[in-house]
Amino acid sequence: MKYKYNCLNPIADCGLGNLPDDYERTENFAEADAVFVRSAKMDELVPGPRLLAVARAGAGVNNIPHAEYAKHGIVVFNTPGANANGVKELVIAAMLMASRDIVGGIEWVKANAADPSIAKSAEKAKKSFAGTEIQGKKLGVIGLGAIGQKVANAAIELGMEVYGYDPYLSVDAAWQLDRGVRHCKNVETIYRECDFITIHVPALEQTKGMINADAIAMMKRGVIVVNAARDALVNEADMIAALESGKVRKYVSDFPNSTTAGKPGCIVIPHLGASTEESEDNCAVMAVKEIRDYLENGNIVNSVNYPTCSLGLATKAGRIAICHKNVANMIGQFTSILGQAGVNIDAIQNKSRGDVAYTLIDTDSRIPEEVVKSLENSDAVIRARVIK
Repeated sequence: MKYKYNCLNPIADCGLGNLPDDYERTENFAEADAVFVRSAKMDELVPGPRLLAVARAGAGVNNIPHAEYAKHGIVVFNTPGANANGVKELVIAAMLMASRDIVGGIEWVKANAADPSIAKSAEKAKKSFAGTEIQGKKLGVIGLGAIGQKVANAAIELGMEVYGYDPYLSVDAAWQLDRGVRHCKNVETIYRECDFITIHVPALEQTKGMINADAIAMMKRGVIVVNAARDALVNEADMIAALESGKVRKYVSDFPNSTTAGKPGCIVIPHLGASTEESEDNCAVMAVKEIRDYLENGNIVNSVNYPTCSLGLATKAGRIAICHKNVANMIGQFTSILGQAGVNIDAIQNKSRGDVAYTLIDTDSRIPEEVVKSLENSDAVIRARVIK
């Protein structure tokens, strides 16, 4: 089967190179079966009838209308963990820049570059840029997913005392954490105890603005806050007020905007968290792998709008994938339609997520076209697709 794909942003060749010859690149978004994207805004784009999947080469999907896409059977993937090391390294750098006035010192050297006695002048000036070390300090990590756990483990190696908070900590993530990380049952413990706080949670309704005046009021005076996750997580007007009062010593953000750029106490980085060759390569490779597994096998892994669902490689005579509403008796309807057509089911998996669900069915024979039409006649079926 031939597939067409569209790239809304440059995607690393090491990823696209894993697409076989039956994948054809198109510059026409409307005719694509699959789309690869990084930061391009997709809200105003009208998907064509062929569009089956979108892969975001990165973690955040705020630029993709994934909830709306789910209603049309368009599966949206992201690449969690692929850029985790790049972000981790930036967070460590952010803590060092905030605890020691490295940026101020560098700017002083630039401003005094013409001074023939700069070496001597520097010895007098450097006391203005003195700071503190991070070893022995308490770091609070809010969110212990792929990035948060790497930050926590790295901080332990640097001699910090690490507190972690994540009410949704998975068993797999817990196994990855250094045993020295103290698990907090509530985020207020981090606010009260820690000298450094770094945030690694998605921007959801319940997390937007979570670092606000009330949260800051619980923090130690002189705390350093690092935000390399999403700018919406911090009420930045409250943060500026806290910097002006001296409650917060430094705020490091990876998201430039008019509220923080150039403000005293703010170290604003131009969204460099995942901007490494390695991160971009890892994201591209993972995104291509997800798209291929979905198009060729019907499997869903790392989707943000459909449930994880897999039957492995499509080795049986037939396989059909069905995107449908999460309502009662759908499996009964599917098996009845297949049974009436004389198609024997070899394996079936059904998973749901919110208002939508996904069913994969392997059969002992090829699936007739009239079966697909019968399935699609159901008001609850969004899309039925024969994999083979």
